[in-house]
Amino acid sequence: MILVTGGAGYIGSHVCMALLEAGLDVVVIDNLSNSNQASLQRVQSLCGRSLIFRQIDIRDEEAVYDIIHDFGVTAVIHLAGLKAVGDSNVRPLSYYENNVVGTMRLVSAMTKANVKTLVFSSSATVYGVPTYLPLDERHPLGPTNPYGRTKFFIEETLKDLYRSDAEWRIGILRYFNPAGAHESGLIGEDPVGVPNNLLPFVAQVAIGRQEKLRIWGNDYNTPDGTGIRDFIHVVDLASGHLSVLNGLKQPGVITLNLGTGNGSSVLEVVRTFEAVSGRSVAYEIGGRRAGDVAICYADPTLAGDTLGWQSARSLAQMCADHWRWQLKNPNGYRES
Repeated sequence: MILVTGGAGYIGSHVCMALLEAGLDVVVIDNLSNSNQASLQRVQSLCGRSLIFRQIDIRDEEAVYDIIHDFGVTAVIHLAGLKAVGDSNVRPLSYYENNVVGTMRLVSAMTKANVKTLVFSSSATVYGVPTYLPLDERHPLGPTNPYGRTKFFIEETLKDLYRSDAEWRIGILRYFNPAGAHESGLIGEDPVGVPNNLLPFVAQVAIGRQEKLRIWGNDYNTPDGTGIRDFIHVVDLASGHLSVLNGLKQPGVITLNLGTGNGSSVLEVVRTFEAVSGRSVAYEIGGRRAGDVAICYADPTLAGDTLGWQSARSLAQMCADHWRWQLKNPNGYRES
């Protein structure tokens, strides 16, 4: 039995899909603060298999322990946490409480239950401002916002945990920019309020839920002046979790980038989305946003060499899959 924390969220629902399709049994805990249980109902329908769901906060150590113990959990995929960079600057204490304290209580519950296999959802934000590109796992770490610092502190905590107890098997996955949706159009990204991520915002402009996209700066040293990021299809990202879970055969800590190795500019995403959707996306140019870097993309070689994993889906497929999700679910899961 695999425990997935935050399993009702955008990435979590796709990870649960990958696990169920691989024949694994899944129990999900999620406090539903930024997710919807309808995602898991759809996952089960798509797979034709059931999972177990409990509405639990990872900070409730006793409840987490009971889940691990009662359901015979053998490994944990830890996705639960707050995740908006801008919001973390406004509410830093909430991010440290949810992400860092929550992880410590989760790991404490695992220790008490003698479950020592963990896959942790980290982020490329731990790198901070790139000193060279592409970003490999040896790049110096220097997060520039509270969200990124929570991921950095958790990574260091997990490394210290292994140093103190060499029985642990830990996979740390540094995500780049998840995008897209399941090809069925039944599960996808359903942000609460105004989207923080580019593709959901673009899609909401295309369908009329948002008036226009604001592009933060067009004077970067890039081909079209807009920032460049590494967008990875969420289904590819989910498959990476399954690969690392299967790859944790020996005790140790492995840290891997999950990205495509290619960068796409904001305007390239807009143009690609317009092409696959047949809709125009209105936008306006604003000034640069504090803390943004011009270019950021992954070197995913280590994940390929270590696990045989690599991304398979293009930017056009990410846009097409997200548009299908948007058309089928104009108001997200709230129509369920």
